Order: sequence, then C-alpha cells, then structure tokens
Amino acid sequence: MKLGVNIDHIATLRQARGTVYPDPLDAAILCARAGAHGITAHLREDRRHIQDDDIYRLKELQPLPLNLEMANVESIVEIALNVKPAEVCLVPEKRQELTTEGGLDVIGHFDAIKDTVQSLTEAGIEVSLFVDADEMTLAACKDTGAPVVELHTGAYCNAEPNDRAVFIEQLIRSADYAHGLGLKVNAGHGINLENLGGILCIPHLAMLNIGHSIVCRAVFEGLENAVGEMFGAMQD
Repeated sequence: MKLGVNIDHIATLRQARGTVYPDPLDAAILCARAGAHGITAHLREDRRHIQDDDIYRLKELQPLPLNLEMANVESIVEIALNVKPAEVCLVPEKRQELTTEGGLDVIGHFDAIKDTVQSLTEAGIEVSLFVDADEMTLAACKDTGAPVVELHTGAYCNAEPNDRAVFIEQLIRSADYAHGLGLKVNAGHGINLENLGGILCIPHLAMLNIGHSIVCRAVFEGLENAVGEMFGAMQD
C-alpha cells in the first residue's frame, strides 16, 4: 500500500499571511525524501490554498507523481489538460465547506463526468473518482470509464470509536465490490494515526491519500518525520 501526501494545508499557512512561504513545492520535496509515493493537491475554484502556479511547479519541479484533486469544472479541466498530472481525482466542491463533505454524485452527473473522464484519459491522465462507499455509485464509476475510485473515509474517521464498525464494514464491502469490477481502489479523508488501524482492514487498497493530520503532526515533529511516521504505521 502506497502513501500519497496532500499538501494543501502547507498552502493554507502561506495564504493566511499572503507570503511566499511556506512553499508547497518544498513540502513535496521533503515528502519524497521521507518515502511518500505521491503528492496530492486540490486546486479549488476559490483558490483558498493551492494556486495555479503551484500545480505547474509541482508537476515539473518535484520527483513524485502528482494527483490533482479538482471539481468537474471546465476552467479547472483545462488546467489539468495543460499540466497533465499523473492522476486527476474528481471531487465534489462547495464554496462554503471547510473540507470536502462527501463523495461525488456520479449517478446524478453521469454524462458530464463521463465526458471529462474521456477527455482526461485521452490526454494520458489516470482518472480517479472520489466517492462514498455505495455499490450503485461504484457501478456508475465503472461505466464512466474511470479506472480508479477513492473511497471517502470521512464517515468512519469522524465517528465515535464505538460507532465505527458499521462504517468500516461498509467500506470493506465497497472495496470488495469495486475490486470485483476491475477498479483500482484508493482511500482518503480524515485518516490519522489514531483511526488508521481500521482503515488497514479495508482490502485491495492501492494508496491512502492523507494530508491534514500529517501537516498537523509536522508542526511538532517536522514534515519528514510526520510522513515517515505515517508510512511506518501503515506497514505495522
């Protein structure tokens, strides 16, 4: 299982003061040094953290594959087609949300998502769809032509420990179902060292994408140590 590190909140710190530091590119280089396998960055419509220039520099100036998280919006799709990251993960996006609140409504926006998947795939970009653990949604993901799904783990991670069993069972069933459809399965959202054990019970996971908790640990431990600590825990 691989570790992708989301570096959005390095940019959040920078944007809070309008400075040129801390630089997400520097963070990506440190993550690579610590053993991460990929870098994730979410280019939001409101540009609240990651900026356009960050995406271009992250693609060209650091060694890890770039996973560009983005809404299915024409202007952002155009940037993705220009940058050509290794992977694009389509996610839902609301201006007022603090962070992504749920999975993509693939069934409700099927035609638009399928068209974008086709455009990105033809450009040589691997497409992932960030979705809730729901079999009907996963079947629709398969029909769009996307080869990868990222299971939204937020409901499990945010639940009280005694309430998590139902959510992890749903994630396990969904991962089995997606794998049976021939989809590659990733997972992410809300994962930290405390709840990681349950996540590791999910079968067929190719990559975990983790950001906020690693950046928070980095405040006290340093970024390389925080990345290494998470990846080490994934191997235990």
